[in-house]
Order: sequence, then structure tokens, then C-alpha cells
Amino acid sequence: MTPQEVETHFNRSNGRYGFARWRRPIAPIVFGVEDATLAVLKGAIEAVVTLANHKMAETDPEFGSNLMVFFCRNWNELLGVRDLDKLVPELDALVGRLTDQAANQYRIFRFDSAGAIKACFVFLRMDKSLADMPAQTLCLSQAVQTIVLWSEAAFAQRSPLAILPGGKTVLRPEIANLIRAAYDPVLPAVAADPTHALRLSARLTLSEVAE
Repeated sequence: MTPQEVETHFNRSNGRYGFARWRRPIAPIVFGVEDATLAVLKGAIEAVVTLANHKMAETDPEFGSNLMVFFCRNWNELLGVRDLDKLVPELDALVGRLTDQAANQYRIFRFDSAGAIKACFVFLRMDKSLADMPAQTLCLSQAVQTIVLWSEAAFAQRSPLAILPGGKTVLRPEIANLIRAAYDPVLPAVAADPTHALRLSARLTLSEVAE
């Protein structure tokens, strides 16, 4: 993956480069799914966190759980979730906007004083397209999209996942390597300069040579 290709994964809609990863351990909680799907989602999150050589935790000292995933059939269901309006500013307006756009997913990130990710809230409305998706695919996709702050268009043209001939869903190798490089302890947890993409690309190259 060239520096230019790396950069496109983190260029914001305003044209500026913006990268952030988690600094604190990830403590996930999931609402609105059966136990079978819950196990698949938590397994996907753990797999991606392990890939990044990051850490998970049972609780977060500030939020209790700092990665919250909400499944619903209708966006209005979010208005009935106790205290969610305290975590998500202007929840009523957000629900109205998501309803008007017929959106089926939305993510909100919170950042610490330095700009690293400290919390993420994921909302999934199970319309036909998401309901028809294999649980493994849906869960792995969400885990990937919460491990770093990607560009809004990072996966607009191509999914971060691939399906093997036997039907198993896996992370594309170049994306897996990019996530691993993004958590290299030598690199900063937050970056706003495109030269960061050069450093990421260099680590990808070193990884390929090592393999």
C-alpha cells in the first residue's frame, strides 16, 4: 500500500488528514441482540483488538463500557434507551436525521484531551440489507470500523473484508497490516499531518519484507 493509498484511508471530507487510535483498553457492551450474535460480535472485537496488539478490559473507569453497540429495528427505539441522551448530545435531532436519511448505521467517537479515541457508540438499524448479511460479516466489519478513526470514504468503494472460497469472511490482508501498523507503539496515537501516512506505509513495507 503506497503512502497515497494509506493517506486516502484517513483523509477527512474537508480534505485534511486526521488519524486517531485508542489509547485506553476497550471495554465493549452490546444491546439488542441474542446471545449467539453477542458472542460473534465480541469475538470479532477481540480478534481485531488482538490484531492491533491493543488491550481489552471488563470496564472503563470513565464510561463503564467505552465501546457501546446498539442494535434496533427502528431509530425511534433509541429514544427509549435509558440515559442514552446523556451520552449522545441532541439525540432527538440525530434520530430524526437518521430516519430522514434512511440510514442503517451510524458511529460516534469521543476523544480525550490529546485527540485519541476514548469511546465509540455504534448504532445499527437492522434493515433488510443488514439483516441479510451473515453475522460474522456484519460483526467483523463493525469491529474494523471502530478500531481507528477512518476516513468517511475509506471503505465506500471497497469493503475491508473478503470472502474466502469456502464462504468464511476475513479481513483483507492489506487492511489487517494497516491496522497492525497503526498501533505500532513508535507511532503517535493521534496525527494531523499527512507525513504520518508515510510512516505507516514504511511500516507496511517492513512488514512485507519480514514476511
